[in-house]
Amino acid sequence: MRPGAFIMIIIVLCFVVSYIIFEYFLPKFIKDGGYVVIILMVLTMLDITFIIERSMSMRKAKGKRSQVAFLRDTMDAIRKNDIRKAIDHCNTQHGTMANVLRAGLERFQSVTDENLTSDRQVAEIKRAFDEANALETPLLERNLIALQTIATIATLVGLLGTTIGMIRAFSAMANEGAPDAIQLALGISEALINTAGGLAAAIMGIVAYNYFVNKVDQVVYAVDEVSQEVVAILTGRG
Repeated sequence: MRPGAFIMIIIVLCFVVSYIIFEYFLPKFIKDGGYVVIILMVLTMLDITFIIERSMSMRKAKGKRSQVAFLRDTMDAIRKNDIRKAIDHCNTQHGTMANVLRAGLERFQSVTDENLTSDRQVAEIKRAFDEANALETPLLERNLIALQTIATIATLVGLLGTTIGMIRAFSAMANEGAPDAIQLALGISEALINTAGGLAAAIMGIVAYNYFVNKVDQVVYAVDEVSQEVVAILTGRG
């Protein structure tokens, strides 16, 4: 299934679930926030969905076993010039680090049979690492823009609900004679509920976005560091 279709299905499901919760399960004081609350619930559910998806993806990116143990065994094999064994470790491990290392090691095997100069070998191995890294990074960053976008939209939707609530409140005060106290209270309640909902969804999205961006940066930095060390070992400079 394409990512776009998957996201559309998730959005539709979130709308359906949010509407059911709004109509049948929410306490009255939250329902006083109006139908904007449904949109805020959808955004909150999307936040939670993408947080779970990113958590699972980042765990998968680490590979099947401890990266420390994987790198120890793999680097040991590389230093002993047992490239086949190192590739086998990568095939068993999976994950971002293993996929990038496997690409560079397989390229090293091919260039050793092409009688290239030392500098050309280094360039070819680095290019293989860079290409593999360029393929893996978008997988690590998938849906991060969605989290950032949800945070922005949630703030604006909350502001929209606040504005609608204040319009209702001022309309109640504009009645001739005594203001309509009930409508005034409902308007203020609607404004505050939507403000709180929008801020909650936005805070969740921003915190999650920054957390996962930091995780991705750590993975990319670690891959670059290990790749440079592998290149140095393979070309006899380490």
